[in-house]
Amino acid sequence: MFLNTDDTPYPFIPLWQGRAPGFEPSFCQPLPSIAPVFPELAMDHHGPAIHDRAAIVICPGGGYGGKADYEAWPVAKWLNSLGVAAFVLDYRVSPYRHPYPLLDARRAIQLVRDRADQWNIDPHRVGILGFSAGGHLASTAGTHFEAYPQAPEDEISAQSFRPDVMVLCYPVISFGPYRHDGSMQSLLGPDSSQEKRDFLSNETQVTAETSPAFIWHTVNDETVPVENSLLFASALSANCVPFELHLFPNGRHGLAMAEADPQVGQWTALCEKWLKGRGF
Repeated sequence: MFLNTDDTPYPFIPLWQGRAPGFEPSFCQPLPSIAPVFPELAMDHHGPAIHDRAAIVICPGGGYGGKADYEAWPVAKWLNSLGVAAFVLDYRVSPYRHPYPLLDARRAIQLVRDRADQWNIDPHRVGILGFSAGGHLASTAGTHFEAYPQAPEDEISAQSFRPDVMVLCYPVISFGPYRHDGSMQSLLGPDSSQEKRDFLSNETQVTAETSPAFIWHTVNDETVPVENSLLFASALSANCVPFELHLFPNGRHGLAMAEADPQVGQWTALCEKWLKGRGF
């Protein structure tokens, strides 16, 4: 359920054949799905030059209440310009609660790996990228590896759901003092326990198995405090997980590609260098 569904330019593929686990028709949301956005094929003397390429699942933000188009399709085309296949994730949002958004993100990664041959993907180079609450979802996928009984087993579920990298853009990370209340309430409900809040404060869930991360934030973000990124970077450092953190002094929340802001807009070039350094 994107915030603006009229301009969705690519067809979505359901993550599950048949009924998705926990799917509730009365919530009036579409089946969780991904939209593949592929780079144009380069040509060689024998026709299209096809090589295994990296892939990144995109989690747009929206406070776990919707998903913003401007954090989806322009990002997919930018990734395509780097030769990376992009998959825009239409994950479940409120009134769905945890773990359903996470199950959708995991399944998206597994589905990309399962269809690696068909989509010309290197299954060992599959990452996840998220903005704001989508950044929380991406960081949850990169830190939480416990099993959930709601996820049924099938052929696709045999694939690993751990992302090889995370790209976190002004992410919601913590449900502690620097939380974004709207995201927390949408994901956990209005009366969530402290135990659940702690469990999904992802700075507390980092281990040596956590995926490497590229993180950026603006220091004066009034919606999601920069401390979210600082706490996560500190936890990554403490656990010797590779990461790169970029802080920009000015910029409102939700800048996405930040093409109109020469300073913040540098994040895409910085991220490109980092992705190349990680083999993407």
